[in-house]
Amino acid sequence: MILRDVTDEDLPLFFEHQRDPEAARMAGFPSRERDAFMTHWRTNVLRPGNINRTIVMGGVVVGNIGSWEQEGQRLVAYWIGREHWGQGLATRALSEFLPLVPTRPLHAWVATHNLASIRVLEKCGFHTVPHEDPAEVLMRLDPT
Repeated sequence: MILRDVTDEDLPLFFEHQRDPEAARMAGFPSRERDAFMTHWRTNVLRPGNINRTIVMGGVVVGNIGSWEQEGQRLVAYWIGREHWGQGLATRALSEFLPLVPTRPLHAWVATHNLASIRVLEKCGFHTVPHEDPAEVLMRLDPT
């Protein structure tokens, strides 16, 4: 597995990944239209201070992973194309990404019904943190 810098050539594939209805359901938010998606990535996701990588396995781009500051918390998120689910790629990518983000605690929001993603985070040392929204689980990785 390689975690490399995101390029403009990656964005169309990331766009297709987030358009997948099942993937969007698991993520718990609707897909963006193409222009909105590209604008979001170019103005929000790829801005300085964020850490973003393209996940490549066997020469194939399988997803992306990133970290950013929001409301005083450092967050992490990842997206694996559905055709690559069930292969342990999210767990491996997150494990390899965590050393790139030294800030702790590190947080992740997950749709309550996304048990696979909750399990990925748990395998990487995150634990559930109480909060008010029943539609999402807040997970945190504490300093060691």
